[in-house]
Amino acid sequence: NVLRAGSRRYPLDRYRRIIVLGAGKASARMAETLERLLGRRIALGLINTKYEHLARLKRIELHECGHPVPDAAGVEGARRIAEIASQATAEDLVIVLISGGASALLPLPAEPVTLEEKQAATKLLLACGAAIQEINAVRKHLSAIKGGQLARLAAPAPVLALMLSDVIGDPLDVIGSGPTAPDASTFGQAWAVIEKYALQDRIPGAVRQRMEAGLRGEIDETPKCGDACFERVQNVIVGSN
Repeated sequence: NVLRAGSRRYPLDRYRRIIVLGAGKASARMAETLERLLGRRIALGLINTKYEHLARLKRIELHECGHPVPDAAGVEGARRIAEIASQATAEDLVIVLISGGASALLPLPAEPVTLEEKQAATKLLLACGAAIQEINAVRKHLSAIKGGQLARLAAPAPVLALMLSDVIGDPLDVIGSGPTAPDASTFGQAWAVIEKYALQDRIPGAVRQRMEAGLRGEIDETPKCGDACFERVQNVIVGSN
């Protein structure tokens, strides 16, 4: 009746529901293992996975979507994942499964940005040779779920994130763009990346509009280290390059 993960113990009888969420190319197989461990204790779940990267699941729903190019199916799945997380209570346990490809498989553009506009900004950064950390700083500030925002949606529920890392050094805020990890980057740093590569006049208007609103403090920053939403969050690397 106790799940042990990382440095913590989770007495399973304490929770009203166990909810499983996640994204990544390996997330379906991760969910398959979790179902073997927890079985009927899992109340509901939803995983965004790459087309044809499936597993036999009974209690967790698999939602196929685009990778490496995010698509409308990915946005719909991410919207539903965010909605489920936001309905979690302090009596629920939310288990998040993250693996390689999660950044593309968990696309939820923040208003007023559309998926196409976010893709256009990412393509411009890639073409300029921006580093992955620079690209992620921008992407997190164009997202409603990355950069710790999934943890913020789920609070005050306890969150256990199990991660298969495809990033050298295993930085929690980079794996899958860190949906359950504190974000060290800011709107100011994201805008500095855009200026560094002289993209101010080339990015879509909605992207510029959101960035400028963030710089003016009109939009909430991504949650940082010490934010109350991380008090009940544990991120565990279960496999690494």
